[in-house]
Amino acid sequence: MSDPPARFTPALGKAWLTPAYDVAIRLLTREAVWRRKLIRWVDLQPGQKLLDIGCGTGSLVVRLAAEQPSAALHALDPDSAVLARARAKAAKAGATIRFHHGFLTQDFIAEHGPFDIITTSLVLHQVPRDEKQRMLFAIGDALTDGGRLIIADYGWQRSMLMRAAFRLTVQAIDGVTDTQPNADNILPRLLDTAGFPDTRERSVINTPTGSISIYAADPARAKAAQ
Repeated sequence: MSDPPARFTPALGKAWLTPAYDVAIRLLTREAVWRRKLIRWVDLQPGQKLLDIGCGTGSLVVRLAAEQPSAALHALDPDSAVLARARAKAAKAGATIRFHHGFLTQDFIAEHGPFDIITTSLVLHQVPRDEKQRMLFAIGDALTDGGRLIIADYGWQRSMLMRAAFRLTVQAIDGVTDTQPNADNILPRLLDTAGFPDTRERSVINTPTGSISIYAADPARAKAAQ
């Protein structure tokens, strides 16, 4: 697969909006609803090792640490500004989380993997199609045999209302080129290509910014290392 990109899309599309990220996500995406559903599908157990890709300000991993303090939690993000906020949030909560700056690469997997569970939230819609695919292949390499991938992201925008909401908010901020494939339901196809053929859309949550889907996948392809 190709190398990760040299650049990334900041939280809310612009670096100067980072301080408003948590408030915007809470108010504009019905975060309490989709985050609760996501955590239910993660179903983190004591002692399991989890990686959150594109962890942002750490909202998911901090909550998971409170629910399962014996789990080994890792969080990865290329944005140093949001990582600083995530570390501060974890410190305030007394949560033990290993934060990493960068992208999911083979070097990262070799040093820190494998993982029982990998999560990613509101990340894939922001990256180019080739990077979406690269990330999913890398996730397959980073999971243990029988490991699980759980995604919460903008997926297929089924209705005219959700397409309009997505266009006027997310696409106005993040652009159309990278986000439109998600709106056109590309994620199931990319997951199938990356070796997650039995992925199902477990839940769809309509929000003021478009519909957010929860996907739960188990890896089917054999790993080269096994």
